[in-house]
Amino acid sequence: MDLLIHEFVWEEIKTMISDFDTTFEKFSKDEFTFVQKEEKLHDKKLQTKPVGYVKDALIRFSKNKGSLICFIIIVLLILYAIFVPIFTSYGVSYKDPYYSYAVPRIGFFSNLGFWDGCQTRDVNQQSYEYYSRIPGAIKKDYGTVEHNIAGRIQEWHKIKIDTYNKVGFVKKLLTKEEYEKAIAYEKSSGKQLFYPVIDEKLINNPSYKADQNAWFLTDSRGRVKLDANNKVENIYIKDEKSPDGYAYFLSKMNNTQFETRVLYSEWYLYEHGHYASYIFGADSNGYDICSRLASGARLSLLLSLVVAAINLFIGIIIGALEGYYGGTFDLLMERLKEILYEVPFVVCMSLFQLYFSHKIGPVVSMLFAFCFFGWIATSSTVRAQFYRFKGQDYVMAARTLGAKDSRLIFKHVLPNSIGFIITTSVLTIPGVILSESILTYLGIVNLQSSSITSVGAMLKNGQPVLSTYPHCLFFPALFISILLVCFNEFGNGLRDAFNPSLRGADE
Repeated sequence: MDLLIHEFVWEEIKTMISDFDTTFEKFSKDEFTFVQKEEKLHDKKLQTKPVGYVKDALIRFSKNKGSLICFIIIVLLILYAIFVPIFTSYGVSYKDPYYSYAVPRIGFFSNLGFWDGCQTRDVNQQSYEYYSRIPGAIKKDYGTVEHNIAGRIQEWHKIKIDTYNKVGFVKKLLTKEEYEKAIAYEKSSGKQLFYPVIDEKLINNPSYKADQNAWFLTDSRGRVKLDANNKVENIYIKDEKSPDGYAYFLSKMNNTQFETRVLYSEWYLYEHGHYASYIFGADSNGYDICSRLASGARLSLLLSLVVAAINLFIGIIIGALEGYYGGTFDLLMERLKEILYEVPFVVCMSLFQLYFSHKIGPVVSMLFAFCFFGWIATSSTVRAQFYRFKGQDYVMAARTLGAKDSRLIFKHVLPNSIGFIITTSVLTIPGVILSESILTYLGIVNLQSSSITSVGAMLKNGQPVLSTYPHCLFFPALFISILLVCFNEFGNGLRDAFNPSLRGADE
């Protein structure tokens, strides 16, 4: 049966061949012509430009709207950290103790009741009488409210206080030339700087001692005394030679120095040419939070970038050697990393600060501590990627064609791992900033001085007054929160953009 089937199939094949030969014989040689007899055949030029690896990554990154927005925010924060300390009217080292805890104020919003440097608070009768006698201290009086104090109902006053004008009067010791210059300014500008000097011996309340705002007569508890005409009695020093009968200065050091009493808001205008106005407010020492925050952010960003660069360099070298060669070197390095990984970071940082901060400074010692551990994560990432790609066919083909190890590492394996490496490095930056903030907040690292600060140090200083002056903590916390969130989203966008498996893919 099988023999009959084979014979049948063979007969069919011979019939098809004979039919094909018969058909082919119908065409003559003259009927064939060349399509391009006088032209050379060659590849046509591409109509579009080639897209390289980096350009393709940037195209994919630009399509990730979330990461792009975060990148723009990071750029704005970096520009803020760079240029604000340069162009602001308040330097990083400038402080004015009279304006400690001043509330944020912008001149444009001063008349709108928002961001106007004012605070609304409830004060007792004694404090109300005190503030009401300081020019411009009370912006608005909302009336009285009841408070239960030690089981007794008391009436307090709800008022809106200008934290800049409440400074009121201060004592100034001037030379004769300075005093005469200020008097000339008074006459030319029409603004009053000097006010009658008070007799501090007549201050009965101990809490008002040396307070230049206590120009009125009080009892020992600070309550205002009124005269027979129900008016406030002042305690100014008398001077018969003065037009109004009061002394406006006390001469000292053989008339070479003058002790005066000035309205500080106007004196500030006289010295600086503008009224005091802190955009983010002032801290406990009278430093401008805006410029100090920019300076602290600059330090944190610079430190994190240097740490990321050093760790990236060390991590790529060690991780590439481990992943490419393996063997004994890989085994030894893995055991070393396990030992270092078990050392508590806080303990190591404390030891570096304890033994090296007084020799090389707290910033440099902190840099060494970060680099002591930071390369471990990068090297582990690079090692894993090299183990993944070094056995691929294209790597084996390059090795067969005689490529050296250095070419295989930097030309074939490392570019395919660059996405994960970049992601690890970028995410190192917010990690360092957060660690630095935590260390300075806990007091392990001291970066607080007149010329240097950090975001963590500002958070530490603002924490005790969170309930009364929240702006001291709010702006540093807002800055670091936005920075960390944006850096994490930006790092994720870079990882996806530099992923070789997504090259040419449309999102």
